[in-house]
Amino acid sequence: MMHFVGVDLGASNVRAAVGDRTGEIRATARARTPAGPTGAAVTDAVREVVTAACSSADVDSTDVAGAGVASMGRLDLAAGAVASAPNVDADVGPIRLVGPLASLLDLDRDAVTLRSDTQAGAVGERFHAHPDVEDLVYLTISSGIGAGVIADGEPLTGRDANAGEVGHITIAPEGGMTCGCGREGHWEAYCSGNNVPRFARALHERDPVDTAVPLADEGFDAADVYAHAGTDAFADRVLERVTALNVRGAAAVVHAYAPRVLVVGGAVATNNPETVVEPIRRRLPGELVVDAPEVTLAELGDDAALAGALVLAIPDADRP
Repeated sequence: MMHFVGVDLGASNVRAAVGDRTGEIRATARARTPAGPTGAAVTDAVREVVTAACSSADVDSTDVAGAGVASMGRLDLAAGAVASAPNVDADVGPIRLVGPLASLLDLDRDAVTLRSDTQAGAVGERFHAHPDVEDLVYLTISSGIGAGVIADGEPLTGRDANAGEVGHITIAPEGGMTCGCGREGHWEAYCSGNNVPRFARALHERDPVDTAVPLADEGFDAADVYAHAGTDAFADRVLERVTALNVRGAAAVVHAYAPRVLVVGGAVATNNPETVVEPIRRRLPGELVVDAPEVTLAELGDDAALAGALVLAIPDADRP
């Protein structure tokens, strides 16, 4: 039996999966992405989780026929690396991936496919949940915001596989909130899991109303805002602003790519589908001059990018 490896490198965790030519996962392994690391430390973590996943699947690492890597950050395909990863550490790059994995698995470099996590998410959702859909966008709302696009049946990769950085669409031209990239007004600066807490605090500074949302707590995060939806007037006001901006961003994505299906995933969306996905589904058609897509929650949940990375490891000729 042919075996393949998929890797999902995120800002918080690095995961690996071993599967067969059908894209079904047999075994997985996970570790924390090293905090404040060097690129070499992250590379070592990737190698370790791949080795652990192979061991769990009782597969010798040198018997793997191909590998796919879904990664956060700005990619450099020529180097087979993440050039920079602001959501981990502005100075972390480069993170070498293709060469070290090819060496570990005894593969040629061209048997290791490197793509963005959102592009892999689109591949995974289409392969497992929407195989007959030729035009699909996978929109992730998580620690950051991004998109993977399937157009005319093919993944849209762009230069160095960096297409889909839709979180840097300017949705608030008046500015006010600064994105992790250093620019103001970007979608990610307001609606990502990392920035909803900052946005909530900024709104409260302008209008310091009574609220049960724990704005002053050191560990205050986006989950605290969503947990108070429907029970706290301030939380509802924050989330109404976030929703309006999510719809504006989603409309820009649909106008750009005209998908038949818009799949919404990422931790913020999958943990709060009624607060995040339902308003996009309900309001999006009224913002469009093109046909409205079907809007659906990611069926693979947090496994979309990992499953897509595994599919990317399998040559087209070997897929069922």
